[in-house]
Amino acid sequence: MKEISTKVYIALTALAVSAFAIGTTEFVIVGLLPTVASDLGITVTKAGTLISGYAVAIAIGTPVVTAVTSRIPKKFFLLLLLMVFSAGNAAAAIAQTYELLLAARVVTAVAHGVFFAVAATVAADLVPEHKRGSAISIMFTGLTVATIAGVPMGTYIGQNAGWRVTFIVVAVLGLLGLVTTFFAVDRIAKSTTGPTVGDIIVLVKHPKIVSSLMMTALGFGGTFTIFTYMTPILEEVSGHPSDWISLLLLIYGVAVAVGNILGGKWADGHPVKALRYIFGVQAVVLLLQMLLLPNRILSIVSIVLLGLFAFMMSPGVQSYIVTLAEKLAPSAKDLASAFNIAAFNVGIAAGSALGGMAVNRFTPLDAAWMGALMAAAACVLAVWNTKSDRKQFI
Repeated sequence: MKEISTKVYIALTALAVSAFAIGTTEFVIVGLLPTVASDLGITVTKAGTLISGYAVAIAIGTPVVTAVTSRIPKKFFLLLLLMVFSAGNAAAAIAQTYELLLAARVVTAVAHGVFFAVAATVAADLVPEHKRGSAISIMFTGLTVATIAGVPMGTYIGQNAGWRVTFIVVAVLGLLGLVTTFFAVDRIAKSTTGPTVGDIIVLVKHPKIVSSLMMTALGFGGTFTIFTYMTPILEEVSGHPSDWISLLLLIYGVAVAVGNILGGKWADGHPVKALRYIFGVQAVVLLLQMLLLPNRILSIVSIVLLGLFAFMMSPGVQSYIVTLAEKLAPSAKDLASAFNIAAFNVGIAAGSALGGMAVNRFTPLDAAWMGALMAAAACVLAVWNTKSDRKQFI
């Protein structure tokens, strides 16, 4: 079978550089909330809406913008999105009020979501169908590396030089992604047709598409039920000193990167078949946290396991939704990818909310079985999709 060429690897790496910058800006503000709140004279809770508002903007804005821009040449559009992304971060750096900062974050979020939606289809189109999972995982590696290096780096800069400097650095990273994409990604033929109303109706009504989006939200949400509150859990449940947390999260991030690559390789060919096992094992791993996290030594094992399966489903679900769209509504392939990016963020919001309920009403460890239930539900949907595929077209 044909392998991925060096030229294509370079193009995918260029997309990963952009994904690194974009991934950094979404989560880096988590470590800067007190600083931002103090500087703008708002409460930390209100500053928290800069995170939730970002996710909502991705979930709502991504499908809408992708639908109305489908006929723009993809390479030009990616470059335009990176320009908007950098401009949004530059605007955030000079924002003097909460309202202006939130507006800048919303603009940046929409560019973020649409970039990933379009870049995922570009990555998939660069390689043979049986290599799509690997190609998408390479592109998503930028996002996982952001959790390893980008977020800690941005937090450190913000805490020592000011949060505004962090946004300036991220804006520069976006420009770096723009330059690498300009030189490494070949011009992509302009789409002659965009999604029709009928195509959109097919996507939102077809049971396989709907179940796939639910699979994405449930699988990703399962991870975030516990990851959102990982720092207090490691300190209060596992007994790790606070100065160990950065190292433990670094270990987690390395495991995330490894899991993403493995997930991409396993998703090559028929991604939903691999997803059955990925979600199934993820559910078991989440349940094991109730036994592993209370022990300081075993909690390190738990962090590695959680990291391995945190993003492992990402290449598979993204590749699968693109493949489905090609069969059901080819002109709406980018839009289907955008819906899946939105589903990722719905999962983040839902998983974080469930985890918060566990922390507030039960115990932090109860977030583990809640996440396991979500992953198990995703596994059931993956099994259903696999059986359905055998009877239909894939």
